[in-house]
Amino acid sequence: MTLKTVAARLGVSAATVSNAFNRPDQLSQARREEILAAAAALGYHGPDSRGRMLRTGRSGIIAMLLAENLFYSLSDSVASELIAGVAAQLDQHGHSLMLLPGRLEQTTGGVDMADGIIVYGLHGASSHILDLIAGRPAVAIDIDLPGIAAVNIDNYPASLALTRHALRQPPRRVAIVGLRLTQSHVGQVGLDALLSADLTITRRRLDGIFKALTEAAIDPSSVALWNIDQNTYDGCVPVVAELLDQPAATRPDLLICLSDRIALTAIDLAERRGLRVPADLRITGFDGIAEGQQRRPRLTTVRQDSAAKGRLAAAMLLDLEPRRSRTLETELLIGDSAP
Repeated sequence: MTLKTVAARLGVSAATVSNAFNRPDQLSQARREEILAAAAALGYHGPDSRGRMLRTGRSGIIAMLLAENLFYSLSDSVASELIAGVAAQLDQHGHSLMLLPGRLEQTTGGVDMADGIIVYGLHGASSHILDLIAGRPAVAIDIDLPGIAAVNIDNYPASLALTRHALRQPPRRVAIVGLRLTQSHVGQVGLDALLSADLTITRRRLDGIFKALTEAAIDPSSVALWNIDQNTYDGCVPVVAELLDQPAATRPDLLICLSDRIALTAIDLAERRGLRVPADLRITGFDGIAEGQQRRPRLTTVRQDSAAKGRLAAAMLLDLEPRRSRTLETELLIGDSAP
């Protein structure tokens, strides 16, 4: 049974049957479902992907090179929302999504199959990535690569605005808990260990915080800076617990966290220690995940639309949008954790 045979049996053009399988946006949903059901009844379940690839040189597959392993990426609220945005755009236009974990030495085969590549997040040396994706259409998300269009958010001005808000009530002591600010060190870190802004988006957030601190006559080098490597509850607990278990005389009363997961972990651990948020400890996050807005105290944070980032990156890769770098705006959310 071939596509042409199915078209003849159904009394439609081969292009119509092809569109039902390959270009669903060209047909109404009802018409497409009607054709797919009739084709299935005839024993035809779609074009042979291997034959199509040989004929057209295209697989219909978009690869997404993740910053972390698959389990982490699908568990993390921000990453999973972004992946869903990519998938929604690809679904609409008849493409498949291949997720590749962030271990570059294991991804070559998957990249070779793809019509295009989305590179998401921190990956280390950009030269390695550029070699891997050479010759294929590519779009980056949350990372800057030479010659590659990127989708980012306004990390610097967003964190600047958030910190300015937090500093409207002058703190006694400030601490910052960052995410992947260094190559590997977890715990309290010095400024000399920080990665550059082109390697990690959280460095741009940190620079916005430093700007606001300087405006408030607080020397950034005098502020305790802590680093977390994994944006999970278990990854945050050891660092945040050590910070909160300091003597009252040195414990911060304003904690600026570079992700909502860090901030929510801090709220949980603070409450377990009898610290009142925000009376004893004011806390800010970054990302705007649903959990932070549904619990009490509601988190003060910056909301980014991760699904929109994913949809835009996929649209750019499919040539539905111009392939040029974009910076999406964010929204400052004033909650109860730092009113």
